[in-house]
Amino acid sequence: MKKIIIIGGGVAGLGAAYKVRRAAEAGHDVDCVLVEKDARLGGKLATDIVADPEGGEYVVDGGSDAFVSTKPAVARIARMLGLGDSMVPAREENKKTLIVKGKRLVELPDGIMMFAPTKLVPLATTSLYSWPAKFRMALDWFLPPKVRWAEGETAQDHDETLESFVVRRMGRESLDRLAEPLVGGVHASDPREMSLAATFPNFLEMEQEFGSLIRGFLAERKKREAMRKKYPPKPGAKPWAFFNTFYRGMQQLTDGMADAVGRERIITGAAVTVVDRDGAGWRVTLDDGRVLEGDAVIVATEAWAAEPLARHVEPAIADLLATIPCSSSATVPMAFRSEDFPSDRQWFGILSPIVENRPLLAVTLSSSKWPDRSPEGRVLLRGFIGGPRNQHLLEADDAEIIETIRAQIVDLLGMKADAQPVFASVYRWNGGMPQYTLGHLDRVDEIERLSAEVSGFALAGGAYRGVGIPNCIESGERAVTKVLADVGIGYDEDTSPKRPPGL
Repeated sequence: MKKIIIIGGGVAGLGAAYKVRRAAEAGHDVDCVLVEKDARLGGKLATDIVADPEGGEYVVDGGSDAFVSTKPAVARIARMLGLGDSMVPAREENKKTLIVKGKRLVELPDGIMMFAPTKLVPLATTSLYSWPAKFRMALDWFLPPKVRWAEGETAQDHDETLESFVVRRMGRESLDRLAEPLVGGVHASDPREMSLAATFPNFLEMEQEFGSLIRGFLAERKKREAMRKKYPPKPGAKPWAFFNTFYRGMQQLTDGMADAVGRERIITGAAVTVVDRDGAGWRVTLDDGRVLEGDAVIVATEAWAAEPLARHVEPAIADLLATIPCSSSATVPMAFRSEDFPSDRQWFGILSPIVENRPLLAVTLSSSKWPDRSPEGRVLLRGFIGGPRNQHLLEADDAEIIETIRAQIVDLLGMKADAQPVFASVYRWNGGMPQYTLGHLDRVDEIERLSAEVSGFALAGGAYRGVGIPNCIESGERAVTKVLADVGIGYDEDTSPKRPPGL
């Protein structure tokens, strides 16, 4: 029997282990063992059920709180696990985003797709942008592409930073007021260094195809409307939403995968110290002295954690992993009594641009975004702190971080200055967000080329071709396909969606 050792118990590692188990169930002579250094599985999918002092409970996501429906991997896995009925769409009736501008919260104008306006009147009437900025954004309609790609070229051949692209197409204020907190914020990245080809290549592709982002997003909007007409919701089906979660939080997904893998195949609370070849196989040494032997190894950790493990495998891979920077952040859930909270709760989140010079990155109003997240008479929020330009803020202790976020929320929402949360906690993600800087895809291509030459070895996770939960699952699955082929097992699955993504 072939044995696959998987290092890392986040969604990528669990996705890999679950695929190995499906291969075994399909009749292949293969098994796996998964090693996670923490006592808890799930990585950045971390859900806690918190009791309220006066009764009831909160469903608190300390990491990612959602997955996007346009990428089918999560829904596919959930249905395999029997969790299809546990998927919950966001409450679209409350869908509203607020942007910090000075002491005010300005609603994101209707018709904005990412950062491009597709409706004239909302753009003209919003106070988010100055009039010169509005005219500058409209110029995108007329500006020619920076360069015309030669036949066969892709976004990777014409990479540029988010800052360069947005300022070039739509002006500085468009970047500062929306593109940076919205687009850059997804990756907790600095727009001055963020690779567009590695994160949002569709922006560069739109410029080539339509000559304008506004034209491109108008076409995208029409396409979505047409697809919804072609594929109307089935009677009794849950309403469609771009963001979805699980009834008991996102960790329900990773818990389901761990159960399907078999907890007896999972080692927690032990870190891997060395990965070595052992003749035709592999030897993995743990910090408690145990040694695991197998036919293949998948390293599904952050790039900085994978780098020392790859040193004994192929130093050139380790050198490339060392060039992928990571930033740290913290998520700060807290709950307030309803009487202490402003009456308007019909919004999902607040974005705080870097130009506002606040310690706060964003706020999610969890109890309005999702159903059944807090008891009656309570309001549940999540604040975010950190990012590439504010790493120093994470040096504070938990109590200081909680007070920083509390003070920011109280100030922005006009709450009583002495309003205190019923509960609050801090989830720290040290080195948790890989930074896709210029040239990232070239580095990943070389990492994958070198890994392909090492039989029985693969890397997986969010450091390579996408930080989202679906990307991480697919990364783990690709790694399994590679190492199974290396050990002589040809196994893959039809993962194509049965209907267009997002419908």
